[in-house]
Amino acid sequence: MQAEYEIFEVLPDGSSSKRAIVIGLEIAQVVLKELAKGTHNECYAAHAVSRQIVAQTNLSPTRRRVFQIAYDPALEPARIGLLKHLNYQIASVLGNEKAKIVLSAIEPYNLFIVGHSAPPETRTEMVGWLKENYPGVKILALNPSQEILPGADYNVKYSEPENWLRITAQVMQASSVVPSKSIATKE
Repeated sequence: MQAEYEIFEVLPDGSSSKRAIVIGLEIAQVVLKELAKGTHNECYAAHAVSRQIVAQTNLSPTRRRVFQIAYDPALEPARIGLLKHLNYQIASVLGNEKAKIVLSAIEPYNLFIVGHSAPPETRTEMVGWLKENYPGVKILALNPSQEILPGADYNVKYSEPENWLRITAQVMQASSVVPSKSIATKE
């Protein structure tokens, strides 16, 4: 059964106005894209139950953005909370396939975080895909031990949030929003 998603527009006063409720991540992407065409306001799609933002568009270019690919549904909300507390815009999904669907919208990001609890080959495949499609964006791999995830710019033990939050802050301070390879080749 596919999940339900709510589509919102952020109004000039900062409040959010629900514009649609849809079933399925792919449908949410399409509806979000159509809504964004008719406004300059920020728009986003959120999972109806967890309220986790899975896609955003028309974002402020000055606010730093993180995209998390999580593999453990129990830990995903805690990481989101930590990053939101630091005032980062965060989008998060569970698994590679959902990440690829959401990231096909070609929105700019400052940092990708790849979670720890999938097999190394799954995580390595995601890092390769990100490097190909977002070559200028740093990748932070959260690892179950002291292992190194090939291709990631940073490798940190997932159970040491002080380390990965420090790296996140450093990357965000040093980076500008980097568009994907697809955007760069269209201009």
